[in-house]
This record gives sequence, structure tokens and C-alpha cells, in this order.
Amino acid sequence: MDNIDKQILDIIQSEYPIVSRPYYEIGKKLKLTESEVLARIRKLKGLGIIRRIGANFQSRKLGWKSTLCCARVPKDKLESFVKIVNKYPGVTHNYLRNHEFNVWFTYIAPSWEKIENDLLAIEKETSIKIISLPATKMLKVKVDFRMNH
Repeated sequence: MDNIDKQILDIIQSEYPIVSRPYYEIGKKLKLTESEVLARIRKLKGLGIIRRIGANFQSRKLGWKSTLCCARVPKDKLESFVKIVNKYPGVTHNYLRNHEFNVWFTYIAPSWEKIENDLLAIEKETSIKIISLPATKMLKVKVDFRMNH
């Protein structure tokens, strides 16, 4: 990853251009063509440096509900559990932790009923108990990982 890749990452984290041709605009800033920017982003995605490019919405302001979930997943069931959890579109993050509760994920949905039903479906499919920990107070921290210092 070179300095230009780092500059692209800095831009797309929080200054992503909301225009019809965002990669053209990024290219103008960095003196690159639109095709060069796209090629670099594809390379970074292929390397797993970029996992996804998409909007982040404040789900609470949209009236949606969210919860943090955790589970104790035996090592031999870990891969299948994660695969099942990740197929649900309400899962926004899924992390492996070095802890008794080794899988943590966040889940958002339009209602508590939807969350509860989906979590029960995951439990039924995996035979693993999920603990739901809905937030009582929202603390939001903006995190940018500055690449180019």
C-alpha cells in the first residue's frame, strides 16, 4: 500500500463525495483518473483492507432498534455459527473475542419483535444461546483511521 492508497483511504472514510461520479472527484483531488482510483479501490478490497463501502445511518433517528449480542461458541462450531449470523442483513458488525463469550455482533431492525424473532431463529439453527444487550444510553464515537500523516 503506497501513499496514494493511504490518501484514498483517508478520503473515503469520512469525506466520500456524494456526487454521481465520486471516484472521478477523488481522482481530481489526487491527480489520478477515475479508472486509476477504481483500480486502487478494487485492489484494496481484494486485499481485505477495504471490507465495504457504504453509508452509515443513525438507526435510532430512523426509528430502528439495535442491540449488542454475544454468544459462547465452541471452536468446532465457530465457522458455521458466524456464517449463519452473517447471512442476516441486520448484522452490522461481527467480532471474535478472546473471552468466554467469544462472538459479539450488533443487530439492527425496524422493531424489537424483528430482532427477537431473528435471534431466536439463529439460536434454533445453531443450537447456541445468544445474549442480547440493548443499549440503555447511546454513546457514539466517530472513528477515522488516518492513514496519511
